[in-house]
Amino acid sequence: MHLIFSENALKQIVKRIRMGNSTLDKVKRGKSVTIVTLPAGKMKAQFIRLGISEGDTIFCSERLPGGTIVLKKNRQEIAVGYDLAKKIIVFLQR
Repeated sequence: MHLIFSENALKQIVKRIRMGNSTLDKVKRGKSVTIVTLPAGKMKAQFIRLGISEGDTIFCSERLPGGTIVLKKNRQEIAVGYDLAKKIIVFLQR
């Protein structure tokens, strides 16, 4: 399926996406985010095995010293290291 957008409409879409997007390493404790993209390859496969995929809303339950971020989805918690968190693009919930 292909979608066709005018140049102006495409610029508006990109602008809206950039306004709310950030990386996971910048998420504050107690905030919910929606995952936009995960790193390709094995890491993406690992996240999917753990039940986390693009489009999912997750909760940042803790930020540990050294930059580790503890994510919560449903009743499962997963710790993500700082270097990996910098590669995950998220949409910040307002």
